[in-house]
Amino acid sequence: MKHNTANVAVPRKKGRVLKRIFSCWQLYLFLLIPLVYLFIFCYGPMTGLQIAFKKFRAADGIWGSPWVGFDQFTKFFQSYMFARVLRNTIIVSLYSLIAGFPMPIILALILNSLRSDRYRKVAQTITYLPYFISTVVLVGILTQMLNPRVGLVANLYRIFADSEMPNVMASPGAFPHLYVWSGVWQSMGYNSIIYIAALANTDPELHEAAEVDGASRFQRVIHIDLPTILPTASILLIMNCGNIMNVGFEKAFLMQNNVNMETSEVISTYVYKVGLGNTVTDFSYATAIGLFNSIINLIMIIVVNTITKRLNGNSLF
Repeated sequence: MKHNTANVAVPRKKGRVLKRIFSCWQLYLFLLIPLVYLFIFCYGPMTGLQIAFKKFRAADGIWGSPWVGFDQFTKFFQSYMFARVLRNTIIVSLYSLIAGFPMPIILALILNSLRSDRYRKVAQTITYLPYFISTVVLVGILTQMLNPRVGLVANLYRIFADSEMPNVMASPGAFPHLYVWSGVWQSMGYNSIIYIAALANTDPELHEAAEVDGASRFQRVIHIDLPTILPTASILLIMNCGNIMNVGFEKAFLMQNNVNMETSEVISTYVYKVGLGNTVTDFSYATAIGLFNSIINLIMIIVVNTITKRLNGNSLF
């Protein structure tokens, strides 16, 4: 009898699921649109990754090109550019994570602590605006401001130092700082939105009880607000670590010049130059480098997700 009951329960459960799907089929139809998009533009092109293990020839196509195994990866690992682009990518990525990840949290805590709603809205609007500046415009602003002859910073430098300012945009040592802190300024306000939303769910009775007990505003931020957004911060940290090797191509490429190439050449710009930027292109070699970069990101997101899950129980999977 128990066996028969189990056999009957499964179809009934499936029937209930199908009934729920058909009852709101419009929502599932909307869900189908992004799924088709992901399949066509994200998973479909993954069939082309096989050229990383081939000597791609346009005349033979992806499927007809001869297999060469891991020769493309070996070529990259033995190249003199391997150490340079890997070092530059890791430095810029870790620098961006260390400098950029806490800043939205700090900004959200500060904005949440403001007593005046009007001042809070003005501050939020001002900090959000830089996010909507395009990368090309942002690099143009940097170039104009740091121009050693007519730039704003150069004029101030001339007034206070009574000498000509060096060309900062052409300095290899200045590139990581310019790249990271301009990105922090641009995205800090927008990235704080999710933390402000998480802080809005804080129970007001916790703050009232803490005030009765004599807790200062700073103590309430540390012991109430910060633990509230900690789960959200953990998830975003995992996601950021999954993209740790993905240094933005557009910004790095636009900030490059012949002088700062020693520190500005990262994996994304090198892949572009190898695959499309040179007169002699090598699609297989560029694909192998990009696949290596993606594998490192996959390993990082798995490792960080495992560590975070063991420390505080928050994880993506």
